[in-house]
Amino acid sequence: MIVPIRCFSCGKPVAGSYNEFKDRVAAGEAPGKVLDDLGFKKYCCRKMLLTSVDLTDELMKFKK
Repeated sequence: MIVPIRCFSCGKPVAGSYNEFKDRVAAGEAPGKVLDDLGFKKYCCRKMLLTSVDLTDELMKFKK
């Protein structure tokens, strides 16, 4: 799945924050704290970032 541009429920832009979220969580920060710092208070927007899995690299293996 490619990271959605906007939240499906409320329409808030989420894709611009995905890289920072991913980097900070990989560095060891708690996902909830990172989402709070990025300004995602609604559960629908939080869900969009928490459940997105970037499969672009995996899909490129099948490119002709």
